[in-house]
Amino acid sequence: MLVGVGIAAFYPEPKPPEYPSALKIPREGGLNQPVFNELKGEQEEFDRLEKAFEQNLETYNRNVSIIAIVASIITLVVSLTLFGKLLLIADGLLLGGVLTLLYSIIRGFGSGNNKFQFIIVSLSFTVALILGYIKLAKPPKA
Repeated sequence: MLVGVGIAAFYPEPKPPEYPSALKIPREGGLNQPVFNELKGEQEEFDRLEKAFEQNLETYNRNVSIIAIVASIITLVVSLTLFGKLLLIADGLLLGGVLTLLYSIIRGFGSGNNKFQFIIVSLSFTVALILGYIKLAKPPKA
């Protein structure tokens, strides 16, 4: 949660374009040519802004996913190394790191790029395997 709030605070999400108010309310004159051309122009401008917003949002989601996965890996490493003796803190950081990893995957799916989604899921799977081995299967040191 800390990572998500931090990202939102220091890397704000792009704002969507506002739908033109002229297109929200029916106008007198129906589809007469001058009114129709004016409304059509406003709709085309809104569509152009909406498409640019969607592209910016995909880039934003990709960047947030990368930031979140880096933060989750750092949290997981800290939990497994520095706080090995303090089990309660280590387990809390471990859970936070795993949840941040899931947040990264969810944001990665908003990127609109299948290759990036595959990389994020593969990296998360690898982290989960390594984490499972270290935490559950690795024999304790003598």
